[in-house]
Amino acid sequence: MANLRLPLEERNLTPAEVEALDQRRRRGQLGLTIGFQAAIITTLLTLWVGQDLTYSPGWQRPIFYWACVTGLLSVCAFLYGIAVRRGNREFMSY
Repeated sequence: MANLRLPLEERNLTPAEVEALDQRRRRGQLGLTIGFQAAIITTLLTLWVGQDLTYSPGWQRPIFYWACVTGLLSVCAFLYGIAVRRGNREFMSY
């Protein structure tokens, strides 16, 4: 009897297709992990952004730029992880 908890499109997959699906979902989990870690770094950097914007002369604001880059990396990694991990009903895949 078929596993009724699986979505319809995943019930008749070959072992190679199941392995590819698991690999895709693991890459999605990795994207979510990288996004979460980058979000932590961005949050820590925001502690110094105000001081950097206040006291840095001209366009020399390295902490502000670094916070923007890590924030963008975090958002992109989250979106990639969510898109690639779609269809997974579990919180952790392994």
